[in-house]
Amino acid sequence: MLRIESLSAGYGNDTVLRGVDIEVGAGEIVALIGANGAGKSTLVKTIAGLVAARTGAISLDGERIDALTTRQRVLRGVCLVPEGRQTFGGLSIEANLRLGAYALRGLDEAALRVRMADACKPFPILTPRLREPAANLSGGQQQMLAIARGLMSRPRALLLDEPSLGLAPALVAEIFQLIAELRASGIAILLSEQNARQSLAISDRAYVIENGVIAASGVAKDILASDEIAEKYLGVGHQIGDPTGAKQVAMSARLRDIMARSRGGTGI
Repeated sequence: MLRIESLSAGYGNDTVLRGVDIEVGAGEIVALIGANGAGKSTLVKTIAGLVAARTGAISLDGERIDALTTRQRVLRGVCLVPEGRQTFGGLSIEANLRLGAYALRGLDEAALRVRMADACKPFPILTPRLREPAANLSGGQQQMLAIARGLMSRPRALLLDEPSLGLAPALVAEIFQLIAELRASGIAILLSEQNARQSLAISDRAYVIENGVIAASGVAKDILASDEIAEKYLGVGHQIGDPTGAKQVAMSARLRDIMARSRGGTGI
């Protein structure tokens, strides 16, 4: 569904991405993982049209979209949920949701209400609080609002940029579980994350980006199980206060169990 070929992009005289090739299919979660500064955010911003591509092609359902404006890409079905949530705390939750459909001018009130109900289905905690200021929400709830706002445009390709950023560990697992459940909607999801183990635990495939190039790719569970890739590219080995890596492994196992139950299978 979403295909990026030989993509290069950057800022000013600096080239950040160099010859990037990735694909994300319908109903598939693909993790984009790498260290801070590796090029993850630049890639999703380039797909969304916030950063201009210098070379290469971006296609959605076989049609080139790299020459389109950001609004035109939204209308075609591309949506970016930005890093840091970027919700408007002084506006109501409902108003934040309505902004997600702003590019789709001409929708009447009834259509907007239907979209709000659909967008909130994966996040039922939002529905009874629509009139409250978004600032009343916790960090995890604001991330739910940011994703629900993205769903207001009914995207075919959803780009999630660091959805776990700044969240308490207990909330991270909940957010990732909710993202995993979006797979059933048929949306193509590109999950850009530094939290490598947990993003790999819910993903179908993964790309490792290093210094603006794709350094490795494959089935997510294989990358998750590879000590060599983890130590070399992901920075997800032993951590201070967790010398055996047991906490991260346990969290990944928990997410795999969640996915197995939701799919009726044995794991990813």
